[in-house]
Amino acid sequence: MNTFLPYTHTVQYYETDKMGITHHSNYIRWMEEARVDFLAQMGWDYAKLESLGIVSPVTAVDCKYMISTTFAEKITITVSIAEFKGVRLKLAYTMKNTEGKVVCQAHSEHCFLDTSGNLIRLKKDFPEFYEALCGYAGSAPA
Repeated sequence: MNTFLPYTHTVQYYETDKMGITHHSNYIRWMEEARVDFLAQMGWDYAKLESLGIVSPVTAVDCKYMISTTFAEKITITVSIAEFKGVRLKLAYTMKNTEGKVVCQAHSEHCFLDTSGNLIRLKKDFPEFYEALCGYAGSAPA
């Protein structure tokens, strides 16, 4: 099993609100950044997937906010595959500040479609990608 490097995001000023903390909607964007980075580390970057005609929309997301973050903080995001059963991919995210404190725990779920919007049977149509996802499924975030 490979170890993936956490994705690091620096909180931008525009991501904060009048209270001086990061607006909650930004954490979901960070999840997307980390997901794309995670796939690239697996050897299946998003450009490669799109060139194969694979798109992967978000079908569900949940976040538990633990500690507020502020402008210029560096947040590390560890991504792992929480569940993969061939059709839906569920990813787990643990976001930590530089003190190592968990600021957010989250999940996102995705399906795989062709460019016409039809569900793809990864096991049949893209067995190498399917095997890669199966191989990493169940790894827990650090």
